[in-house]
Amino acid sequence: MLLPLERQERILSLLEIHDKLLTQQIADEVGASLATVRRDLTELSERGLVARTHGGIMRARLSLTQEPAFAAKAARMRHEKAAIALRASQEIPNGATVILDAGTTMQEVARCLAGRPITAITLDLPAAQTLAVGETEVLLLGGRVRSNSFSITGPWTEAYLRDLHADVYLMGAHAVDERGVSNAGLEEAVVKRLAIAASARTVLLADHTKFGARAMAQVCPLDQVQQIITDAGAADLPWLRTAGPELVLAAP
Repeated sequence: MLLPLERQERILSLLEIHDKLLTQQIADEVGASLATVRRDLTELSERGLVARTHGGIMRARLSLTQEPAFAAKAARMRHEKAAIALRASQEIPNGATVILDAGTTMQEVARCLAGRPITAITLDLPAAQTLAVGETEVLLLGGRVRSNSFSITGPWTEAYLRDLHADVYLMGAHAVDERGVSNAGLEEAVVKRLAIAASARTVLLADHTKFGARAMAQVCPLDQVQQIITDAGAADLPWLRTAGPELVLAAP
């Protein structure tokens, strides 16, 4: 029997394949009663991860924090991202196994780590290409490549992550506030949660523009993050200094 979180992750995975799902269909897939599934759907709906319909659910529409196109993201806060990436690379010792999240900041991290004697598990196609030099062993997880962002998501990706263990997960985010880390994409939020579970330590990399905002899909509370690396623009956020994770301000 699946635990509640496992059931809900399975429901989100099914919704990646089907635009709409009936409650009975979900119950058959996860092996739970209709009453149990309805409770799961209520919780997912309240978290903004699904939209309820008559007799089932459908994908929730992105709102508030729409995911911008890759090129637009790459142009934003370029110097800050480079500084954050350099500082993050210093957290990775030789011989470590590290999961790199998708995104433009992670591509900067890949440039810093490329060639070093580490094992890099990446969720991003361009980052994998950058890393694959010298002594760096690169593992590219299978799954669906998302248009414009080049991140890898879906049931295959999730299955791989459940069987992995890493020393460090370098995680990106679309938004961070007192309630935790959130993401504009449902599929990526599921992958991030599994990467956290697969890693002994999670380090959040985010420039200061990500703080104080909230995106649609909740990823995790801040007590699941051991360290936050950001830039000096986040220095004046009192709640961030008392949030729990070690706070590191990277100088450009």
